[in-house]
Amino acid sequence: MELEAIPGVGAKTAAALRELDDPAATVESGDVAAIARAPGVNEARAARIARGAIRRRHGDDGRVLATDRARELYREAIDLLRERTVTDYAAKRLETFYPSASASRIEEAQSFAAAATARDPDPAVREALADCAPLADPPTVRVRDRCLATADAETLARAEAAVPELSVETVEDARDVSELGRSYASVIVLDESFAGLDVEGDVSVRPDALENPAETVPERLLAFFAENRERLEAAAAVHEAAAAAGDPVSEDGPPVDLDRLRDALSRLDDDGTIAGDAELDRLTAAVADLDAAVSTAASVADDRLREAIRERDVTIEGTDFLSLVEQGARVDSLLDRELADEYDAAVDAAREHLADALRLEPEEAELAERVFGGDPSFPVDHDESAVSRLRTELSAARDRRAATLKADLASDLGDLREPVEELVRDALELDVELAVARFARDFDCTLPEVVGPGDASSGFRIEGGRSPLLDVDFAAVESVDYAVSGATLLSGVNSGGKTSTLDLVALVVVLAQMGLPVPAESATVERFEEIHYYAKSQGTLDAGAFEATLRDFGDLVDGADGRLVLVDELESITEPGASAKIIAGILEALDDQDATAVFVSHLAREIRAAADFAVAVDGIEAAGLVDGELRVNRSPKKGHLARSTPELIVEKLADDRGGEFYGDLLEKF
Repeated sequence: MELEAIPGVGAKTAAALRELDDPAATVESGDVAAIARAPGVNEARAARIARGAIRRRHGDDGRVLATDRARELYREAIDLLRERTVTDYAAKRLETFYPSASASRIEEAQSFAAAATARDPDPAVREALADCAPLADPPTVRVRDRCLATADAETLARAEAAVPELSVETVEDARDVSELGRSYASVIVLDESFAGLDVEGDVSVRPDALENPAETVPERLLAFFAENRERLEAAAAVHEAAAAAGDPVSEDGPPVDLDRLRDALSRLDDDGTIAGDAELDRLTAAVADLDAAVSTAASVADDRLREAIRERDVTIEGTDFLSLVEQGARVDSLLDRELADEYDAAVDAAREHLADALRLEPEEAELAERVFGGDPSFPVDHDESAVSRLRTELSAARDRRAATLKADLASDLGDLREPVEELVRDALELDVELAVARFARDFDCTLPEVVGPGDASSGFRIEGGRSPLLDVDFAAVESVDYAVSGATLLSGVNSGGKTSTLDLVALVVVLAQMGLPVPAESATVERFEEIHYYAKSQGTLDAGAFEATLRDFGDLVDGADGRLVLVDELESITEPGASAKIIAGILEALDDQDATAVFVSHLAREIRAAADFAVAVDGIEAAGLVDGELRVNRSPKKGHLARSTPELIVEKLADDRGGEFYGDLLEKF
């Protein structure tokens, strides 16, 4: 896939996407979280990229929403869906659904919606989803006990790019490698020319090391799992909750053995180091506590000697005393002569304490013995070089143990990398499905039939439609039946529901072409190329605005085949007589083409009179006024010119008060 061919993807964004492991497959998948892992791409941007890739795949030009009000209805529909998500991911992922004129895209989305509406939005699953989030890339881990080495400049550049966790050193010969072996715990030489190299230290020649970074730097994989521990555990909980509710995320179960995953995670600390290994813990603690343990051991020896001196009477002959004075009052010889056994016991106590405090193994304890045991002294002295040697040996043992455990754990986790990606992705996608399911249940939705242009069921047909956009409780919304094919006028009293009917029609069509359920008992919708929805104008327009409006409608009727046109009280743009003529002209142009149109107007009589064809008129019929409140039948009546509010009021006055005045007024309607 040429990334720049995706609508909305320029050269800069394409370059960022190419940083992904498999850019084309990732973008095609529609996985918003995976796309968002590209540098500088957030989830909102990722959703737009995914939507662009979908449009490209289906040859969709994205022109369905042709007016501001149509786009507002789409946003309102998306908001209703987003309100029913739990995760931020699902809220962004819903942005990949859009009204399409492509049959294949609508079928694809309907297939998703059909599976989604069969879901059971169990509260326990929604609770588990609250902690679910996309996987994150960990920060680069610097590994300082290991390095790569090469004599080739090109290999050097490739290694620095492929394995940023390790230092990459330049070498020319075996002597350079040998020096590195003394500075690093292990050295990996990348050049085949060094094969057979025999130098001291942990040095290996591995020309394929860059092809297997998991082996070279197991810390990378461990850091990923450590960084995402909570996300993985949350995703696992979602799968388990869904299975317990009898509606598993996947029929085949989780893509990874959850017990195995949890066991592996239990062996990993939050910082990516090994956890739960007693030997590694012992060695790590020994290195950390070495200096303190040596100091304490020396104090143990000093205390033993101090007590021994207190309990002994030591006689010093004059010559000995003079010798001590001449030697600067050193007591070494005195200890050696008078307290040799006690000194040896004190040293043994220091050695024993050091070995016990650090929990040293026998071979390590042998090294520890060299820390104490030099010439007699008080306070008891220790051999710093012996301490350094012991520290080096313990550190090396610790690093070897850690390296072995890291390699083993990375090997165990290696084949879980892709399955856990799927584990989390499936959990997050479940939230998208459940949002659609909740939307369908909350608003009594059904999947509509979407037919092609020219079908016998062209236009739209809505049965039992109820708008969730009204500012009332949905349970109190009256249902509406309405069907239109061709150009139609919609008449009715003020506040009778004409605008809300247009909103319902627009919402049903938008949702249908998104491939999603619609709030109706049943619906059939033509696959419109464009949806033009014009909201009610706010007052009479000045000359310039009036001209611009006419220009818009001139463009609208030019090539209107396959368009849905919804217009709310266009007559308000100018004086009534002129408005009727303009609307009549627009309807004539639309009637000549294969367009579906509904114009809400109070000038139905005048428009019919001005038109050169038989304009279809539907009416929202008013039953009358009851206690000053208008009662209407919300479903438009086909072929019926509805009475206006003034007519109803005049009729009520004629009935209530009688008299010629009100009777004469009524005859004028």
